[in-house]
Amino acid sequence: MLKVGLTGSIAVGKTHVCKILEANGCRVIDADTVARAVVEPGQIGLDRIVEHFGEAVLTDDGSLDRPKLGAIVFSDPAKRQLLNSLLHPLVIEAQDEWLKQVESDDPNAIAVVDAALMIESGGYERFDELIVVWCAPEIQLGRLMERNGLSESEARKRIDSQMSQDKKKSYASFLIDTSGSFQDTEDRTLDVLQKLREKI
Repeated sequence: MLKVGLTGSIAVGKTHVCKILEANGCRVIDADTVARAVVEPGQIGLDRIVEHFGEAVLTDDGSLDRPKLGAIVFSDPAKRQLLNSLLHPLVIEAQDEWLKQVESDDPNAIAVVDAALMIESGGYERFDELIVVWCAPEIQLGRLMERNGLSESEARKRIDSQMSQDKKKSYASFLIDTSGSFQDTEDRTLDVLQKLREKI
């Protein structure tokens, strides 16, 4: 089985690339899905968040108030680092369980784990190949403002809180530029997939 990490900054089109890979036979898991699962009520991740950030980050029904927690961590690098240190080990453990399951189902699979902070957390080192999805900075800014309903300054703050696209690109085995049309992105993604298949 080929283990592939896929990463990129916020609003660069990772989800679109993952859909193309999945539609063409790859097994794909999104770290955001895993991260949501580990902070469900009753899970250890939520207990850790409440222990460090207090019950103010919970909604009335006891689930995580994501916008409230997001407002805290996006404006404070130390708190963001604390949150990541609490949740990353749980997310990586869940991803590794998934990878084992995929390998047992299909030893010839291409298993793709999509995670925005894969490089920052060091998690990328567990993979055979690393795809970095990127796009032109002005396109990224526009996409983020539109997708999340943010002002330009709010969107820039979120982008600036992450490792730069150029630095991420320096880690890549493969790059996929999503600055163009959906068709351009699909063509680039399928080119990369062909190269991955040659490595199995």
